[in-house]
Amino acid sequence: MTNGEQKLSEEQWQAILNNDVSCDGEFFYAVKTTGIFCRPSCKSRLPKQEHVRIFENAQEALSAQYRPCKRCKPTGERLPDKEWVSVITEYIEHNFTEPLTLEILAETCHGSPYHLHRTFKNIMEKTPLDYIQQKRIEKASEYLVHTNMAVTDIARKVGIPNTPYFTTLFKKRTGCTPTQYRQQHQQEASNAIQ
Repeated sequence: MTNGEQKLSEEQWQAILNNDVSCDGEFFYAVKTTGIFCRPSCKSRLPKQEHVRIFENAQEALSAQYRPCKRCKPTGERLPDKEWVSVITEYIEHNFTEPLTLEILAETCHGSPYHLHRTFKNIMEKTPLDYIQQKRIEKASEYLVHTNMAVTDIARKVGIPNTPYFTTLFKKRTGCTPTQYRQQHQQEASNAIQ
């Protein structure tokens, strides 16, 4: 445990589960996987219990490198948009293989879907969906070049279980189908060897 961090008690866990306003100010909880900390009353997506860290005050959570939640504003201030977007992109980069919707991102990253979409697009100059698709296609491209996995398996592995949709999206983003992409890169590799 870091400095100031406390052990999660059953009462604290129940307060988090029930969004208990009466516990606000008594403690703050942080979520390891998102790097964000909240008040017990926060209505954000419920974290897994093993990912929760408890702090006596907001300053301790900040000192442990956690960022304040956009939704419940545990410091009374908003997290700067650039920092919030970096939390969102980090979450996407670690979870792009899972089903990700605007609603899931907003719940996980502690904001509203509308505000998240608008802020993300403003900072990144692309929508969250575009960013997710970019990460999936980048990873699929690696698999196509460096493995012999079937296109269907690659599609599933990068979070797109619908193979025809994956093929269409891949072609839209790269200018060629997954099979053509693999053939081009295998040809380039064999030409480089000669």
